[in-house]
Amino acid sequence: MFSTLPNTLTFIRLVLSPVFFFMIIAESAVTRQLSLAVFFIAAITDWYDGEIARRSGTESNLGKFLDPLADKFLTSAAFLAFAVLGMVPWWMVIVIVLRDMLVTALRSLAENRGEHIVTSKTAQWKTFIQMIALYYLLLLVVLKDVGWIRAALGTLPETLLDPPLVYGLMLGVTVLTLFTGVQYIVDNRIFILRLCGAKRQVAG
Repeated sequence: MFSTLPNTLTFIRLVLSPVFFFMIIAESAVTRQLSLAVFFIAAITDWYDGEIARRSGTESNLGKFLDPLADKFLTSAAFLAFAVLGMVPWWMVIVIVLRDMLVTALRSLAENRGEHIVTSKTAQWKTFIQMIALYYLLLLVVLKDVGWIRAALGTLPETLLDPPLVYGLMLGVTVLTLFTGVQYIVDNRIFILRLCGAKRQVAG
């Protein structure tokens, strides 16, 4: 099933996502710091699996399905961890995770059927801004407990993690995520309607 290197890297990212999640929500500062390394290793596999698949000609339908799914597992693990740590409201995380998983599943299904799915510029900006927010929170929550960083920056990490600031940042990300989700459905309504029609035929 995971006979190719790109698919193996994708599988590793899937496995590392829950490992990262449980490490970052741990009370141990050391474990949280190690979670940052786990996250970066998982993120690096995202670049290498696609690059290797293209260069070696080993792209597969399985890889096209699992790769974006693994990406969302990793980012969702981070946002869920922020909610568990009490940094972000649960409703925001639920909106972000459900939207991203739904859209990713539809895109993977379309790829598997050889169909093109429209991705708007707004959705691309959403991903960019979402990742900025994710890394902002991830780095601050992990590095604030590193001794020499605390000595150098004092209370700056806590200031940057001020609840109203984090709430405003995540509210913007959530609204943009929800908007692009609705836009995605509207832009690809023909494919979605065709997919629903095919499912009704099968059920009939």
